[in-house]
Amino acid sequence: MEIRVTEHGPHIAVVTIDNQPRRNAMTRNMIADLAGLWDRLETSAHRCVVITGAGDKAFTSGADLGGDLSASAELAAVINRGLLKTSAFPKPIIAAVNGDSVAGGLELMLAADIRLSAPHARFGLPEVKWSIYPFGGSTTKLVSQIGYVHAAEMLLGGDLIDAEEAARIGLINRIVPSSDLMNETVRKAELIAANSPSAVQAVKQQISETLAEHVQSRETVEQMLGDKVRASPHFDEGVAAFLEKRKPDYS
Repeated sequence: MEIRVTEHGPHIAVVTIDNQPRRNAMTRNMIADLAGLWDRLETSAHRCVVITGAGDKAFTSGADLGGDLSASAELAAVINRGLLKTSAFPKPIIAAVNGDSVAGGLELMLAADIRLSAPHARFGLPEVKWSIYPFGGSTTKLVSQIGYVHAAEMLLGGDLIDAEEAARIGLINRIVPSSDLMNETVRKAELIAANSPSAVQAVKQQISETLAEHVQSRETVEQMLGDKVRASPHFDEGVAAFLEKRKPDYS
């Protein structure tokens, strides 16, 4: 289980989330490592960052908290930075979505500026099925990124969509054959890295900070709403059903 970084030439960093037995779910330590990695990459000489998952099953299935969904300000801060929820990142990020991008994994993908996907990838935010509030920024980012009705359908329905539907609604840029996904993603990163670093980072700063400010403005309300869901009688049933792999009973 690790977050690893490899170099592709002098200007491109490739970040790989590797926890394949758990569909690249991220433990608390992995999320903390990712948060620290963003801090280092922010001041590095890299001009573009590629992020992907190990293997061909999942980009990342989100957070693997070992069944512990307790809230704390410290954990919220780590998740916020790890998923780039409320903070702007000055360099372009390209996601090579090699498989399922679900829950917190999709919310991490929302921090990417460009998203290329394998044909078999699926996308979704199933948290409401299990009486969990999606804390990673999707409730504010999705509306601005794919429009109100598409965002509402994903957030309220909780079903997974395939890559073709994700491309149709603008959640991803395009579908690339699995065998060429990383090559095409790196080519796109090279194209961006060849442009003026000053101009690219200025443009990225503007679009990134605009979105981050909007998400940050709703953060207090988001935490309050999440606490309200966690205190409801449905929460215990939803989490128990998830862990027991059964359908929840909210009657």
